[in-house]
Amino acid sequence: MSLSLACILAEAARTHPDRVAVIDDAVRLTYAELWAEVRSLAAGLRELGVRPGDRVALMAANSADFPRAYFAVLTAGAVVVPVHLLLAPQEIAHVLRDSGSTLLLSDRALAPAAVRGGAALDLPVVTVGAPEGDGPPRLEDVAGRVSPLATLCTRSAEDPAVILYTSGTTGTPKGAVLSQLNLVMNATVNAYDANDTRQVDVVMGCLPLFHAFGQTVAMNTAFRVGATLVLMRRFEPVAALELMVEHHVTIFHGVPTMYVALLAAARTLPRAALPSLRLSVSGGASLPSAVLEQFEQRFETTVYEGYGLSETSPTATTNQPRMGTRPGTVGHPIWGVEVEIARHDVLGSIELLPTGELGEIVIRGHNVFLGYHNRPEATAEAVVDGWFRSGDLGTKDADGFITVVDRTKDVIIRGGFNVYPSEVEDALMRHPGIRQVAVIGLPHPRHGEEVCAVVVAADPAAPPTAAQLVEWATDRIGRHKYPRLVELVSELPLGPSGKVLKRELRRRYAAAESESGAGESDSSEPGAPAAGEAAAVASGEQTRPHGG
Repeated sequence: MSLSLACILAEAARTHPDRVAVIDDAVRLTYAELWAEVRSLAAGLRELGVRPGDRVALMAANSADFPRAYFAVLTAGAVVVPVHLLLAPQEIAHVLRDSGSTLLLSDRALAPAAVRGGAALDLPVVTVGAPEGDGPPRLEDVAGRVSPLATLCTRSAEDPAVILYTSGTTGTPKGAVLSQLNLVMNATVNAYDANDTRQVDVVMGCLPLFHAFGQTVAMNTAFRVGATLVLMRRFEPVAALELMVEHHVTIFHGVPTMYVALLAAARTLPRAALPSLRLSVSGGASLPSAVLEQFEQRFETTVYEGYGLSETSPTATTNQPRMGTRPGTVGHPIWGVEVEIARHDVLGSIELLPTGELGEIVIRGHNVFLGYHNRPEATAEAVVDGWFRSGDLGTKDADGFITVVDRTKDVIIRGGFNVYPSEVEDALMRHPGIRQVAVIGLPHPRHGEEVCAVVVAADPAAPPTAAQLVEWATDRIGRHKYPRLVELVSELPLGPSGKVLKRELRRRYAAAESESGAGESDSSEPGAPAAGEAAAVASGEQTRPHGG
C-alpha cells in the first residue's frame, strides 16, 4: 500500500487552496502557496542528490520555514530527522551520525550551529529562508534552477517518514523510527476522533515543532483538516495571549508549565484580553488538577489532557469530547489503539492486570513505531508480544479512563513505601503560595530516598516557608509521602518542550543533601516530622544556594 505523510499537505492544498495554512509574524501562506513552495524545495533537494529513503536532518525554529522544509523532505521521498535545537555541537553530531543523515537542512538563524554540528562529519549544510548575508548555500537558490516536482514521491505505508530522537534521560539518545502510516493515522485520529479539530479553527503553534507533540498534534493535525496554524518562535506567556487574541485562536496545545505561565499572566487581565478557546489540550507531563480547574474557570474552556510518547507518534490516550472528561486522568485510548496495564516487573512477556490495579502502561496499534534506528536489542526490550512498554506506571478504571501515576524511574521508594511524585505535586499545587513544584527523590542513608519538593513561589517577595509547606502537605497526603525537604528556587529547569528536567534537579540537589545531611531524623517511620527535622528543612531553605 502506498502512502506518504506529505499527502496531508497535498490534500489540504487540493481541497482548501485559499485557506490560510500558516501565520508567521507578517508572513501568511495559503495552502496552495505553501504546497507550491514545498514542491519547489523538494525539487531542489533532488538536485542536491537526495533520493527516496535518504535521511535529511532538519534544524529549524517555529517559523514558516519548518513546515516548508519538513514537507519538502517528505515530498522528495526522504526521511526527516528533526534536531533538538538546544543540543551542543557534539550532540548534534551524534544525531547526524547515528541517523546516517546525508544532508543537514537549517533555517538561516540556526545556520552557524548547524555548521558546527555537521563539521565533524563533513556533512553538507543547506539553508532555507530569507537570505541574511554570507553562509551556507540556500535551497531556494538551488530550487530556482529546476522545475518544481509535479507531485509527491509516494512511499510504502510502512516506510520510515520521521526519526525522532529521544531526550536521552537514560543514556545516549535513540532514534524512534515512525512510519508514514504511524503519522498519517495519528494526525487523522487526533483531528477527527480525539480532538474534533475543524477547518475553521485557528491553532496556536507554540510547542516546538521538532518535538512530537507540536509536530503531530498541532501542525500535522491542523493541516489534516485545513485549519490555520499560528506560529510562535519562543513561548512567552504575555505575548502568547496577545497573539491568540489577535488571530482569534480557538485551539491551544501546551505542556503544564505553559498552562501555569498563562494563568499567571492572565490574573490581572480583563476577560476581553483573553482568547476564546474552544479546545485546550495538555500533554507532555501530568497537569495538576488545581491548574486544570483554574485554567478552565479563568479561560472559560475545557482542558483535554492526553498522553503519549515519541514512540507512539505521539498520542495514545486523551480525554475526548465525545467520551467526556475526567480530571486527573488522560482519558481513553484513541481510535484504533489498545492501551492496557501490565505487570512492570515481568520483562520477557506481557501479563495484563485486572481493572484498577497499578502497573506499566502498554500500548499497541497503528501508532506504535517501527523501532529504534539501528538498535534491535533496544527495540526488542521496548516491544514485547506486540505491545510497546511505555515505562510509565498507571491504572485503568472500570469506565476505561487511564490514569498515569508516574514514570517508573521517577517513583520514590522511601523506607520501603512507593511515593508517586505526581500525587505529592498535585497536593502542593493547591497551596496559594506555590506557582510551580517538582517533587524528586534524593538519596538518604536511612530511608533509601527522601522526598524533596522544589518550589517556585507565586510571590517571590513573600514565599511560603518550608515548614508551612510541610505542614500543608501533612494535612493532605499520607505520612510516608509528604516532603521532608523543600527547596525554593526562582525557576525550574525546563526542556525545549516545557517539561521539567527532574534528572537535572536530582543531580543538582543530591550532592547538596549529602553534604548538609538536612532532613535526617531519628523519628520512627512512618510519623510526623520531628521538630529538628522541620527546622532542618527551614534552615536549608535559607542557607543553600538555589539556582534557576
